[in-house]
Amino acid sequence: MVTTPAAEIMAKQKLEAFERLQSEFETSFYFVQEVHGQWRFSTFPVMESVHYLHALWVCECKDRLLSIYKNIKRFEGRYCLDLLRRWQAGETANVIAFLHRKLDGFPFVELTHQIMEAKTARSADDGLVRRLVHGRVTLLNRSMNLMQALDAIFVLSEDDLRNEVQGACAQYGHSPSQIEQQLAEMEDPLYSYVPHQLLAQRNMLVMNKMGVNVMTLPTDRPGERSWKVSAPTEPMPSFAVNMIEGYQELVSPSHNNIMGHRFVDRPEKDSHGFRV
Repeated sequence: MVTTPAAEIMAKQKLEAFERLQSEFETSFYFVQEVHGQWRFSTFPVMESVHYLHALWVCECKDRLLSIYKNIKRFEGRYCLDLLRRWQAGETANVIAFLHRKLDGFPFVELTHQIMEAKTARSADDGLVRRLVHGRVTLLNRSMNLMQALDAIFVLSEDDLRNEVQGACAQYGHSPSQIEQQLAEMEDPLYSYVPHQLLAQRNMLVMNKMGVNVMTLPTDRPGERSWKVSAPTEPMPSFAVNMIEGYQELVSPSHNNIMGHRFVDRPEKDSHGFRV
């Protein structure tokens, strides 16, 4: 990774901006994980749908400030701002489509088949079965959260829904004028892709901490994992200890020794004792 003085200055400015955002990012990241199945909400009012779009935007701001690879637009934060702006004007259909795309459409049938196959396998792995069942529950929670969100939206009249959305957007700092400013800020060089070691290190530290805090359920802990993700029982040898077939010293007394150096280099021999 090539570093220039200008890139280092920009990286430090990005870190300063992230320091101001970090607390809100952590809260938003946890909320997104809960909506995505870590928690099943008993109700999901319109304000929480606005909160979800807001949280995705905050997570994208973090990715931009820490220069996560520019082609990964997983949170779609800019689009979330556009959805919030249009939703306040009464356009709901695109919000429904977005929530459905994010929170539904999972292969429950195929997953159930995998669970049954794992249970009936000759070498049944209880850890694998538990992981598959846990994953199916997580996906079910995700779909249930979608249904709760849609129920809260559909039960309201258009005027009442618009008022709810406008009030929630005002609470989360997304009035139409604020959204225009936020979209403009995302065009600032501060949110551009500038890879730097300092940014990568901060991202690793932050996400390692977040991952540990999110993966707290019993089925997520190492002792409950399936064999596919468990640690190896024996350390694998380094690649450096394996002799590559056809290996030849590039510098030796008899080969490629332009300077004529005198040193001892014991040649390799084959299984018959002949020099190779």
